[in-house]
Amino acid sequence: MSAESDSIDSADEAPLEPETLPLDAWHRARSARMVPFAGYWMPVQYEGIIAEHLWTREHAGLFDVSHMGQLYISGEGVEAALEAVLPIDLATLKPYAPRYSLLLDANGGVLDDLMVTRWETGLYLVVNGATKWDDIAHLREHLPDEVTINHLADSALIALQGPEAVTALARLTTGETALEALTFMKGSTFKLAGVDAWISRSGYTGEDGFEISIPADAAAAVCDALCAQPEVKPIGLGARDSLRLEAGLPLYGHDLSPETDPVEAGLTFAINKRRKAEGGFPGADRVLAALAAGPARRRVGLTLEGRMAAREGASVLAGDAVIGTVTSGGFSPSLNHPIAMAYVDAAHAAEGTDLTIDMRGKRLPARVVPLPFVPHRYHR
Repeated sequence: MSAESDSIDSADEAPLEPETLPLDAWHRARSARMVPFAGYWMPVQYEGIIAEHLWTREHAGLFDVSHMGQLYISGEGVEAALEAVLPIDLATLKPYAPRYSLLLDANGGVLDDLMVTRWETGLYLVVNGATKWDDIAHLREHLPDEVTINHLADSALIALQGPEAVTALARLTTGETALEALTFMKGSTFKLAGVDAWISRSGYTGEDGFEISIPADAAAAVCDALCAQPEVKPIGLGARDSLRLEAGLPLYGHDLSPETDPVEAGLTFAINKRRKAEGGFPGADRVLAALAAGPARRRVGLTLEGRMAAREGASVLAGDAVIGTVTSGGFSPSLNHPIAMAYVDAAHAAEGTDLTIDMRGKRLPARVVPLPFVPHRYHR
């Protein structure tokens, strides 16, 4: 896929009011309920969060994630420069194979989580929508002048997720690589409904599926073609959140922040073996010390009894002592009971530990369980 775009310059600024994305009219024509999210109008639901959630688990759901930042970083010395700001070993990054990584501050706090893919002469990054302008500024500050940051503002990003996603998408794609031959975290270029597309077998629902970058001006036609397939329905932000929660996947701004480090978040897999040995990335001293000694707190999964869900910010207690805080919570449509993720003191993080959650003065029984809540079904 072409990486052509306008280079980042001082004219790029974060939008102050919600802006529209390429598929805004497409969503509204399908009676989506639109809400402000990450600086844009986004669809939170179409026919209902639970119905959309279960459809994705059983069939294929189409998500608009065009609010996320697509960046192409290239130029002389780009690999060494990017390794200086990410805890990744780019020598192990194979072409067209996305990898999860982290943008860390000088103290090892998480500024963002992101995906990195090696393209022909540079590196393609997908960063979170709510942080993309800060990420661009951070990268501009810490990368040398010889490295160019291109914001692919003329590209839309969609995700097709669910067990029938491959069936629906394969009908519409042609390329040198068969779509079905892609395994989890592998990608290639295709023609999708006649449009040039970069497609990777990845996503953030725990299901098999694909993330698809296409020209913004072709996004509506591509989505029409996808939704004409019997397996596919459009899905909103509400179900995207409940799906990723069931999958035990952290959400930046909730489960991840500059106040959390990769070790307590359970994301040490994002720090390559060589970088763990050598350091040399932002916050390495704190991160490597936490790896050696163990974190003071851990991100854990909690299952709750009854129907009342725990929400972000609720205190987690052992007896009457506050030992943690809920960072994500909600009702699980797949499991039919509430679930939550929280950071709790390491002494109370063992599987099977019984705790309580204080929700507006009401004590909710909770138990520490392994993540994910619902098994991942990635195509490996």
